[in-house]
Amino acid sequence: MYKVLSIEDDELVVKELRRALPDPRYHLQVARSGREGMAMAMDLPFDLITLDRVLPDLDGLQVLTAMRGIGMNTPVLIISSMDEADERVRGLRAGGDDYMAKPFTRDEVQARVDALLRRGALRAGQTILRANGIELDLVRRHASYHGKALVLQPTEIRVLEFMMRHAGLILTRTMIFEGVWGCRFDPGTNLIDVHVGRLRKKIQDCCGISMFRTIRGAGYMLDDGC
Repeated sequence: MYKVLSIEDDELVVKELRRALPDPRYHLQVARSGREGMAMAMDLPFDLITLDRVLPDLDGLQVLTAMRGIGMNTPVLIISSMDEADERVRGLRAGGDDYMAKPFTRDEVQARVDALLRRGALRAGQTILRANGIELDLVRRHASYHGKALVLQPTEIRVLEFMMRHAGLILTRTMIFEGVWGCRFDPGTNLIDVHVGRLRKKIQDCCGISMFRTIRGAGYMLDDGC
């Protein structure tokens, strides 16, 4: 059973989360304010936290910044009606692992939560990423497909790692650039398209599979089949 903390004061949102994350697979606990949420997160171990941006006492980013400031690395899914690109970037820069807009569907919640829980397992010590038959060894920085070496440059390894860690999620060019290169994205550059294109071609040529989907007007997604 996964333990999930929802820091959320909107009862309708809480009800939707309970429907999307039912027992016995998930045990959902709720905090109605930012301070209550921080106290619960520090007192009990959780596998995942969902965090509202607008709370009665604190801005959700204040809560997130405080959590990250004390070394708490629990995966955090920010849930907000503030869906502008700048707000998404602010949330991710503050330490959020993913950002979901209201209103949302049950399928979207389940997909995002499952992806974050997989990522949480990596933080707990997993050193191999797997998707569609490809294995990426995070220690040796080596990729293979059913035992066959996949020859990649260091930057391509970093791009592949970032996308495998976020498999099943739509990743904007800004998210990929800032996640891999660690600096502000220049919307005038085609660097992401070039690297994803090269990586896609190498995987196609070596493995005969297509892992990356171009999402028109949004970015890219790595299909998370096993």
